[in-house]
Amino acid sequence: MRYSRDLRGYGETTPDPQWPGGARIAVQIVVNYEEGGENSIEHGDAASEAFLSEIIGCQPWPGQRHWNMESIYDYGARSGFWRLHRLLKDIPVTVYGVATALERSPEQVAAMQAAGWEIATHGLKWIDYRDIPREVEAEHIAEAIRLHTAVTGERPRGFYQGRTSMNTVALGCEEGGFDYLADTIADDLPYWHLHIGRPQLMVPYTMDANDMRFSSGQGFGTGVEFFDYLRDSFDILYAEGEAGAPKMMSIGLHCRLAGRPGRAMAIQRFLDHCRSHEGVWFASRLDIARHWAETHPYQARQRPSEMSREDFVAAFGGIYEHSPFIAERVWDAEMGAVHNSASGLAARMAQVFRSSSDAERLGVLIAHPDLAGKLAAAKRLTADSTAEQASAGLDALTDDEKARFTSLNDAYVAKHGFPFIIAVRDHDKPGILAAMQARIENDTQTERAEAERQVMRIGELRLKEALK
Repeated sequence: MRYSRDLRGYGETTPDPQWPGGARIAVQIVVNYEEGGENSIEHGDAASEAFLSEIIGCQPWPGQRHWNMESIYDYGARSGFWRLHRLLKDIPVTVYGVATALERSPEQVAAMQAAGWEIATHGLKWIDYRDIPREVEAEHIAEAIRLHTAVTGERPRGFYQGRTSMNTVALGCEEGGFDYLADTIADDLPYWHLHIGRPQLMVPYTMDANDMRFSSGQGFGTGVEFFDYLRDSFDILYAEGEAGAPKMMSIGLHCRLAGRPGRAMAIQRFLDHCRSHEGVWFASRLDIARHWAETHPYQARQRPSEMSREDFVAAFGGIYEHSPFIAERVWDAEMGAVHNSASGLAARMAQVFRSSSDAERLGVLIAHPDLAGKLAAAKRLTADSTAEQASAGLDALTDDEKARFTSLNDAYVAKHGFPFIIAVRDHDKPGILAAMQARIENDTQTERAEAERQVMRIGELRLKEALK
C-alpha cells in the first residue's frame, strides 16, 4: 500500500525562505470575495446557503430562498468589502474571488485592481464540492478560469476552491496553468507537491487565523479575541524568524464577517502591531509563490516510496547485511512520503527487523563479517562494509593490530555465536578495540540485544549516506 499523505514535511529543520530584504516573516492577507457566488435558488442551486454567516447552526432551505442569509451576504458586497478595502488598499492582498461573485460586482473588482491586489480564483461557485463528480468539478474549474479572465482581463495564477473534494488538488495540478494552489493547511511554508510526476507549488492557507471562526460555535466572540489570536500567531512566527527559521503567516478574511464594524478594528490593530516590527514582508500569495519558485525551485530526487519493488530491493536490499528480506518486507508494507527520508526509512526497516523471527534476526547478525577479518583481507566485503571499515582505518592495520583483532574476533564468536558488530562510523580504531574487549565480557543475551541495536544503527548510517 502507498500512503498518500505526507506527515513529515520539512522535518525539524525548515528551509530558509530567504524572504526579500531578509524579512523575518511574510504576512499574507486574503480577502475572500464570495458574495453573489453562494448557494441560492436564484443562482440555480437546490437550496439556500448555510455556511459562514451570522446565523450559527443554520441549515439549507431546499427549494427556498433565505432572505436573512442572502442579506448577510449582500452586506459583505455592499458595505463589508469597502471597509476592508479602506483598511488594506495600501498593502499587497490576495483576493480569493468566486468567479460568479466577481461577475456580479464590477465596482469591487475595479477597486481590487486599482489597489494592485492579486485576484486568485476561488472557483466558479461558493458551493461544497465533496459530492460533485470529478468531471463536473473539472468543468467548473475550466469555466471559473474562463469567466475570471473575461471579468478581470487576465487568467488567475492562483487557485483556492475552499469547500473541496478529494479531487480538487489533482484537478488543479492537471489544469496546468496555476503558479500555486492554496487548498492545503499543511504547513507554514510553501512546498512542492508531486502529481503524476509533475511538480505543483502549494502555498498553504489557514483555518485558525481566519475570521470564519466568528461563525462557528467554538471560535471568536469579539474583535479583541481575534486580534489577540492574530498578534500571538505573529509574535511566535516572528520570534522563529529572528531565530533563523522565517515562516509565512496567512490571515483569512471575509467581507461579511471581518467587514463588520465590531471586527474590522481587530484588523487595524493587527496591522499596527505588524508595522511596529522591522523585517515584516507584506506580500500577496503570488509574490510568495514566485519568490519560492525562484529561491527553492523543484528538485527531482530519489523517492523510495515511488520505486518499483525490484529497484527498491536492488537499492536497499544490502542495508541490512546480506538480508534483502528486510527491504522486501518494507516495500510490501505501507509506504509513504515519510519513508523518503533516511530517518523515516531507517525507522521502518528497524521496525521490520524487530518484528522478524528470532532465527531471522540471528541470521542477520551472522551475515555480518568479522571486523578486519579474512573477508576484508580477501577483499570480499560488500561495498558498504568496505567503506565503513576503511572509515575507521581497519583496512590499514599493523601486524600487531591484525593479530589483536583476530584474537578478539575469535574469542567473541566462540562465546556468543555471532560476529562482533559495531557501527564503525561512530568510532575510531582505539574505540572499536576497547568496545570489543569490554563486550566480550557480556552475557550472550545482553550482547545479542546490543548487536541488534548496532545492526539498526548501521542501517541508519547507510541510509543517510544513500539518501544524501
